[in-house]
Amino acid sequence: MKFGAQLWSQATDWPGWRDAAVAAEVAGWDSVWTWDHLLAIFGPWEQPIFEGWATLCGIAPLTKRVRLGLMVGANTFRNPGLTAKLATTLDHLSAGRAVLGIGGAWFEREHDAFGIDFGRGFGERLDRLDEAVMLMRRLLDGELVTHDGAYYRFRDALCQPRPIQAHLPILIGGSGPRKTLRTTALRADGWNTSGTVDEVREKLATLREHCEVVRRDLSTIELTVSFPIVIRDKAPDAEKAFTALLKHNGAEKLDSKALLGPPNAIADEIRPYRDMGFETVIARLPAPYDRETIDRIGEVAAALGDA
Repeated sequence: MKFGAQLWSQATDWPGWRDAAVAAEVAGWDSVWTWDHLLAIFGPWEQPIFEGWATLCGIAPLTKRVRLGLMVGANTFRNPGLTAKLATTLDHLSAGRAVLGIGGAWFEREHDAFGIDFGRGFGERLDRLDEAVMLMRRLLDGELVTHDGAYYRFRDALCQPRPIQAHLPILIGGSGPRKTLRTTALRADGWNTSGTVDEVREKLATLREHCEVVRRDLSTIELTVSFPIVIRDKAPDAEKAFTALLKHNGAEKLDSKALLGPPNAIADEIRPYRDMGFETVIARLPAPYDRETIDRIGEVAAALGDA
């Protein structure tokens, strides 16, 4: 099992985010991720928040091993050609460690605040995503792209220099059963989801059905699942620490499954997802970033038998 640290980019400062990312690499995490939001999404929206691609580019020269990506990028924010260029630049700055994380976008408030087109609804945004991912893949693979589509128009678009990686991976976040998962089956190298075991099992079954329709081998898609994680020897201490982290972000609770407690208990919670084929767990880590959790992730891996 691989572990990724998703460091929230709100309610923080650069030294705090930077130091947490470097600590994650030292502690043995496999990847570091951050958000792609322009306003805080938990607690008061006025809280400070960093732009995602710039944050990853800032950490790239300070790390040597961890993969770097957005969990996940908002497709609505940027033309897909610009997104491909950003991912390529990050790949060069990191010597070949970039992941292009992308999703349809959901937070209408930030679109309204900055005058970004939010589209006519969720379905349209997912249609945009499908067309965008197709174009990103062609650009990243070195194709000279001319395209006149429903949402995007390119004329002899080219992404040079090419990424360091021969095949820079595209990861899609989201679980929309009709469109997002079909795009994932058609075009993605990785997929991120969340939820209880039963919820995730149902989503995975839908993805498998789409893969069968498009004749894609599901095993060629990296399956990733994300949870808030806080490690302590006693569960009440982990819950207390998590509450304090949320309070720092102006939030009272999260409406998502959280893994809070000793390494063995967290490993027990993860094991059913691994049995379903999930290869990577992404830990959601609110600022100011719990260093004990960062430092002790190896104990969870050991409990899973992966250390």
